[in-house]
Amino acid sequence: MAFKAKSAAETKAAELAAILIRIADRDGAPVQIGVDELRRASPRLTPLAIGQMFRRHRDDLEAALSERGYTLVDYADQGPGRGMEFEIGPA
Repeated sequence: MAFKAKSAAETKAAELAAILIRIADRDGAPVQIGVDELRRASPRLTPLAIGQMFRRHRDDLEAALSERGYTLVDYADQGPGRGMEFEIGPA
């Protein structure tokens, strides 16, 4: 099978999924994870990047969470400067 390089967006989406899983593992599910906590985990994940990764790669994020026994309950994005939040629950 040939190696397929991941795009920068796919790499960031995988990083976002890994961070969500790490926080859910640490804090237990259900958990609400805000953008500030995600930024502390990885400064590369700006609010704009997080929103784009969610919209473009939601299926990949949900699949990664599902593999670890979690589910994406809700995602809220009130727009620039108003905050965004992921709610992760047990599968």
